[in-house]
Amino acid sequence: MRKATGFGLAAVVGWLLWGEWANWRASWRGIGSGRTGTEAVVVLGYRNAGERANAMNRWRVRAALRSIDPAAPRTRLVLCGGAVAGPVTEAALMADYARGRGYLGELVREEASRSTWENIAFAIPYLRDVDRIKIVSLPTHAAAARGYLAQQRPELAARLVRGREYRCGEWLPLKPVVALYGVAKTLRGGPDRP
Repeated sequence: MRKATGFGLAAVVGWLLWGEWANWRASWRGIGSGRTGTEAVVVLGYRNAGERANAMNRWRVRAALRSIDPAAPRTRLVLCGGAVAGPVTEAALMADYARGRGYLGELVREEASRSTWENIAFAIPYLRDVDRIKIVSLPTHAAAARGYLAQQRPELAARLVRGREYRCGEWLPLKPVVALYGVAKTLRGGPDRP
């Protein structure tokens, strides 16, 4: 009985550590040069059925706000997502939440996209004039989106820098599931690409 409990505990700890490592690794995938200057922080929306930002979209906005470099001469927050699951666009819900959190800087709502591929494609006009680009979502999702930017506009992908969506221990029980989901999407050829 004691051996089985020890093995079970070791398996759970191993599962959690693997999830932590996989998300940390994903947070570094697809990063370009570390230029300084103006920046755009792109926030990928998550299905939102209500008229208020759900927990995932609120977390993504908080991660985006902590990703802003206070030394940057200008920051543009680009919130992505159409009305995929509800009556209000994900971008509008996240914009309201960001303003409610005290964000007073430049904010763009990209409200037409219905997939991650479109999030990136429709955000491109807001990325052309900045020196650095940060894409914020769960680390594995952000890594996939950075890959989409590299496919769609390689010259812009060279400006990618790391956001602060990864924090050790944050979302710990969810991280292995998210990492496994990212692996499955990669094996199938990537999420929601046309």
